[in-house]
Amino acid sequence: MANERTVPLLPCPSIDDIESFYEVLGFHTTYKQRKPYACVGVQREDLHLQFFEIAGFDPEQSYGSCLVLTADIEGLHRAFVAGMRAAYGKVLVSGTPRMTRPRARKNADGLGGFSVIDPGGNWIRVFRDAATAPVPAEAPAGRLARALANAVVQADSRGSAGQAVRILDSALARPHADDDPVEQVEVLVYRAELAMVLDDPQTAAEMLARARSVTLTEDESERAAPAFDNAADLAAALR
Repeated sequence: MANERTVPLLPCPSIDDIESFYEVLGFHTTYKQRKPYACVGVQREDLHLQFFEIAGFDPEQSYGSCLVLTADIEGLHRAFVAGMRAAYGKVLVSGTPRMTRPRARKNADGLGGFSVIDPGGNWIRVFRDAATAPVPAEAPAGRLARALANAVVQADSRGSAGQAVRILDSALARPHADDDPVEQVEVLVYRAELAMVLDDPQTAAEMLARARSVTLTEDESERAAPAFDNAADLAAALR
């Protein structure tokens, strides 16, 4: 047979909170019931998700997760960013719910991806479909870039922000004269993002200030533009 479709069924403490959050991301409700058990289905184009309510469920203890494969992770991320900014005035980068940024994943053959952590603590992991993806870029060669790649695996893929922080702090504590300034900015901005995930706004502000103080050439400033875009979202979330 062909044309089968799998729809994940994920836990949450409140289907109302789930429904409201996914509406922000551009989903609409396809089904909702209270009895004999509370559940809700949402859809955005070909992306279908369903959730069931568990009284007293702790999102921080959730193991709920699913994969979403798409040819356009950047477009989907931009749409989610626009929805968050319209609803909340900022991109949610800490707490639950929140969203990470698209980044190459060392543990996914270099393919890009980002994650949405919803009000139920479920990780909706969006990856570029390998069947439509361009050839991934070569693995980062710089010392700081390698540290960043390892930290992304820990935090963005495994949810271990603390381990990612240890990797980055170790790299930042031993500066080398030949470190790429753009990689330095990228590491500092990601370290700020992790600080916010760990509810440490003071460190986040310090890291953003350090990133802004890095001296860059015009070409380096262009290369660092995505990192500074992320820094702007983080700064907005700190206010």
